[in-house]
Amino acid sequence: MQVSPLTSIHVETQPLRFPPDFLWGAATSAYQIEGAWNEDGKGLSIWDTFTHHPGNIWQNQNGDIACDHYHRWREDIELMKTMGLKAYRFSIAWSRILPEGTGRVNSKGLDFYQRLVDGLLQAGIEPFVTLYHWDLPQALQDRGGWPNRETAEAFVDYADQVSRAIGDRVKYWITFNEPFIVAWLGHLVGEHAPGHKSQAEMLHTAHHLLVAHGWSVPVIRRNSTQANVGITLDSVPMTPASSRFADRYAAWLQDGYRNRWLLDPLVARGYPLDVIGFFNYPMDFVRSGDLEIIATPIDFIGLNYYSRQIIRARNSAKEDYTPIPLPPAPDAEVTEMGWEVHPQGLFDWLTRLTYEYRFPEIYITENGAAYPDSLAENVIEDTLRIHYLREHFVQAWRAIQAGVPLKGYFVWSLMDNFEWAHGYAKRFGLIYVDFESQKRIMKRSAHWYRQVIASGSVV
Repeated sequence: MQVSPLTSIHVETQPLRFPPDFLWGAATSAYQIEGAWNEDGKGLSIWDTFTHHPGNIWQNQNGDIACDHYHRWREDIELMKTMGLKAYRFSIAWSRILPEGTGRVNSKGLDFYQRLVDGLLQAGIEPFVTLYHWDLPQALQDRGGWPNRETAEAFVDYADQVSRAIGDRVKYWITFNEPFIVAWLGHLVGEHAPGHKSQAEMLHTAHHLLVAHGWSVPVIRRNSTQANVGITLDSVPMTPASSRFADRYAAWLQDGYRNRWLLDPLVARGYPLDVIGFFNYPMDFVRSGDLEIIATPIDFIGLNYYSRQIIRARNSAKEDYTPIPLPPAPDAEVTEMGWEVHPQGLFDWLTRLTYEYRFPEIYITENGAAYPDSLAENVIEDTLRIHYLREHFVQAWRAIQAGVPLKGYFVWSLMDNFEWAHGYAKRFGLIYVDFESQKRIMKRSAHWYRQVIASGSVV
């Protein structure tokens, strides 16, 4: 893919200083980096199963080894320390703790995460734990997966086990990462595990994820007395393709489908009525009391932001307002994923989460970009990534000045990793990984980020 050179858009000449207690970090997820897919008593996850089925992943690649973080975590913490990270967001592999999804606890799995947490704290790095980043135990999938309400009940038991084991040392907890992607790409589009294509499964899955979240929040707080508990959503700004009513209405519908469907229930507004009508599906999976459970107060919201969508109506002449996402404009800056570089959208979402939804605190839990990094004489000059991050940091600073309670920023990703359906074709990392030798090299962006963290400011 041809990637346009990124043009700097901010004009500030003085350093933009962030609050002294601002948490600068980086993020990963278990399946994408750990490897050791069948070691030390770990059970199968749906991603183990999905990637081992030919044709599901680019070049039939998988995460069996990935970055071998399970064995190399000490080296990876040293790299985090070298970068000066204040915090590290990682996820826990459910099937490493409960190989069958429920019941028997695998002590070796718990031991791994206990060692990781202890190592982070010894290095002065705050651990941010994500309990679910898409890798459901296959045993639970075999019993119906997320469309089955019993999976939500199983999640609460899993959250209880983990928070009892490390709750004395971990203060920051994220229940779910991007429930929309779990429901949509996993159960409607079929691009992600478990690879299903059913609107009914999508809607049941999204609801049960939210119910599991609400059920687990008080459990985590009980086991971790200093707990700050939240959930991470991938929110996407919707831009109408024109000023016509049809396109503006289609963009609002897409916003409802993509964003409000999860956000509104979290703040006790229930599911948006316009989207219920758009889906035209019976909501009988919502039981009495569920909406109150979902609206259990949280301490923060996590925001994963990458780009916006441009939306037009399918056929305005026939009053068909079905949203149609359009590709970026031909002259738009894009990353190697084909995503438009749109830093303004980060500011827009941070202010919307604050003033429309009133979340008490916000963390940017993912933001970053894939570019075609090239290794030359042991150096990766990823100038485009530096520019991308700088422009988004500027928007984060602007949001703080506007009163947004933004408390931290996690770059995606700490290191190049297994990028789901794209296999190892897309590199998001601050650290370059040679997947054959497992050699790690800090990219130029990592050295630049170290200076940002050390100074607490962006120039």
